[in-house]
Amino acid sequence: MSLVTLQNLSVRHSGNPVLTDVNFSITKGEIVTVVGPNGSGKSTLLRSIIGALQPSSGQINRAPDLRIGYVPQKLHIDATLPLTVRRFLSLPKRVSNSVAKTALDRAGAANLADRQMSRLSGGQFQRVLLARALLCDPQLLILDEATQGLDQPGSASFYQQIETVRQQLGCAVLMVSHELHVVMAASDRVICLNGHVCCEGEPEQVASAPEYRALFGTGTHGALALYRHEHNHSHDSDCDHDHHNHEAAE
Repeated sequence: MSLVTLQNLSVRHSGNPVLTDVNFSITKGEIVTVVGPNGSGKSTLLRSIIGALQPSSGQINRAPDLRIGYVPQKLHIDATLPLTVRRFLSLPKRVSNSVAKTALDRAGAANLADRQMSRLSGGQFQRVLLARALLCDPQLLILDEATQGLDQPGSASFYQQIETVRQQLGCAVLMVSHELHVVMAASDRVICLNGHVCCEGEPEQVASAPEYRALFGTGTHGALALYRHEHNHSHDSDCDHDHHNHEAAE
């Protein structure tokens, strides 16, 4: 069952194209990862799907009454604000203790309810954001580089929790990640985005594509903090590039 289908989605900011003719769908239970350089439209894509941005053209078709949980890349909370995890989960809409407990349990954060938000570690903070996204019992869970700033063990642990959530809820997962070991190990499908979908397929297919290797190298264990992917090409099929330059740095 298709939860979200994008048809020729285009988004412009201040008249400049950010996404052009993006087509793909997300079905129940699958994990889809979006990779692409900074400025490639990854966050714009996610925000369009959750309804925070209106497309310039094209369509986004969502399943009726689709419940979406969203874990943002960053969330700033004033360190001087006295705010427990339990209170945070009831902002802006109050939730019952049982709903909050279930969400924290599913996020692997069962013991954090009474902790101050300002005193959480990076990994704990992200698990609380995950718990908040799970309050609505989502059919689609969307994560925008949710492990940015975590070390590799913390990141691996977080994504292992995502897999557990997928199994428990049967939800689909759409995530943006720069972490190749995560992409290859955890995803059913990988989409390479650079203003448009320039490569898409199962992880093994994408990993063997020349353009993917040009971006990421042949290893699958690095997390690229910065890379640039430039190309000028036309394509009729998946993974068809005429020209690219790349630069990567740890």
